[in-house]
Amino acid sequence: MNLLFLTGDCWLLAAIACLTLNEKLLYRVIPPDQSFTRDYAGIFHFQFWRYGEWIDVVVDDRVPTCRNQLVFTKSFRKNEFWSALLEKAYAKLHGSYEALKGGNTLEAMEDFTGGVTEFFELSEAPKELYSIMKKALARGSLMGCSIDVVSASEVETRTEQGLVKGHAYSIIGLEECDVVAKNTKIRLIRLRNPWGLVLWKGPWSANSKEWSSISIADKENLRKQTVEASEFWMSFDEFKRNFTKLEMCNLTPDALQGEERHSWTVSINEGRWVRGSSAGGCRNFPDTFWTNPQYRLQLNEEDDDPEDGQVACTVVVALMQKGRRMQRHQGARFLTIGFSIYEMCGQNQHLQKDFFLYTASRAKCKMYINLREVTERFRLPPGEYVVIPTTFEAHREGEFILRVFSEKQSTSEEAENTIEPGQIQQDKKKKEKRKLLEPEEETEEEKQFRAIYQQISGEDMQICANELKTIMRNVLAKHSEIKTTDGFSLETCRSMIALMDTDGTGKLNLQEFKHLWKKIKEWQLIFKRFDQDKSGSISSFEMRNAVNGAGFHLNKQLYDIIAMRYADEHLNIDFDSYICCFVRLEGMFRAFNAFDKDGDGIIKLNVLEWLQLTMYS
Repeated sequence: MNLLFLTGDCWLLAAIACLTLNEKLLYRVIPPDQSFTRDYAGIFHFQFWRYGEWIDVVVDDRVPTCRNQLVFTKSFRKNEFWSALLEKAYAKLHGSYEALKGGNTLEAMEDFTGGVTEFFELSEAPKELYSIMKKALARGSLMGCSIDVVSASEVETRTEQGLVKGHAYSIIGLEECDVVAKNTKIRLIRLRNPWGLVLWKGPWSANSKEWSSISIADKENLRKQTVEASEFWMSFDEFKRNFTKLEMCNLTPDALQGEERHSWTVSINEGRWVRGSSAGGCRNFPDTFWTNPQYRLQLNEEDDDPEDGQVACTVVVALMQKGRRMQRHQGARFLTIGFSIYEMCGQNQHLQKDFFLYTASRAKCKMYINLREVTERFRLPPGEYVVIPTTFEAHREGEFILRVFSEKQSTSEEAENTIEPGQIQQDKKKKEKRKLLEPEEETEEEKQFRAIYQQISGEDMQICANELKTIMRNVLAKHSEIKTTDGFSLETCRSMIALMDTDGTGKLNLQEFKHLWKKIKEWQLIFKRFDQDKSGSISSFEMRNAVNGAGFHLNKQLYDIIAMRYADEHLNIDFDSYICCFVRLEGMFRAFNAFDKDGDGIIKLNVLEWLQLTMYS
């Protein structure tokens, strides 16, 4: 099967050529029960892996032509159209043919298989490269190699030994044979040129003298493996000298179902970077780096057959950004992304700023780069680690998927993913203790509250939101350490009443007001701790610690929502917004606890209850 292309998506063609080497993988992408004759309906189905799941893409059989010729990918055979239809479905997946310009072969290989890809510069290849490739082939991995070009004029040119520059060759076999006369071994690699019969002319090419150096049995075994005319053998050393890069696609267990192969263990986590909350940037931004998403990685078992004799676990970490190619027409470009790995032990809380200031990373990606995915292979001792995926610059928003492939069993999960209303539980304990105490005498501050309250509340001795706003303005005027522009907003006062209104009157009595003020003072002390420049506002990145300081434990998604809801355009949260957030948090926890009769963390509401809960909060 030979293919041609006419546009800037030769990267896609190379991936299609690799796909044809494995019939099972090909039929996963192109379901085999389709044709232009039997049950023909003018449409065709294709399946692609998309951020952790396989999705079905349906296209009609109309493909772009010019002068009665296919414009894009086409086969040498005039009556073969599956590659053009596959390309059309893939273009639909990404939004347009235009979105396929300037891609990467690794992207398409992942979308066709659901695997994770690795890239090796052969001039800087690790010493255990042969072993890595041998294991990869045993697992059914797809591999390709190519020779880089430095200018457009070099594309399609041939080297003296017959290799074509800019073409992607498929790697389909590795063997190690005895050299009879020298009592040594020679490592050989089998390649295929998907574009035709332009073959290798150097050592170990057809009929070369090197074949006489191995036994007849080895010679016959190698020639039996060469089933296509476009396949050839070369020595592994010549391979590393003549080619410049190697691309490898490691398959997931689901792609190998029904095959007796040792497969990877895979864990997948999805997340996103949110400006003002979790888009902390790389280590160049020490004040915000700690706010990035954090994922715990547990490596339990070492590899079976390490070549260096070290007790270590092989892991491949892959960070992929989502949806950027599809948004290209809206001006979106791939973010510059990367990740770091830190060793830690026995902690599932979100690691704080000080940890990263005084702890060096155990491993990290070689560079931050603006590709769809950054992948790196590591060998780490068994233990606990935390993976920090980041953008290079702070405040850059995007979605991502983090995958970890390991040879042995491993687990990964997001840190600090539990939700607990800690402050409310503390309140209950305090109330139980107060029952045992004698009533306390009013403090001078409480006497002042009573005087102001009685002056404004009127005959019913209760205050509404407008009256609460007036009282708060008068009280805050006597507390210079609490900085607000003009007291609290009317909306914040309404939320305060909803929180403290235990009798459902829509107003506060004196005791409810005193309890509210105590809460505000407690929260104000926390605010003061993080308002280090005394500006009357705190950074949205510090809101996570302020919330924790108040006794609440939230997950990353809720911290992101808080930043989006309460931070201003400069990513700061003023005191009024800060108090409004805490009032809302405590009110929602209290409401949930009231409905959660059996304490299992699950409630069931009808429409009326839901509306009452959300409207009056």
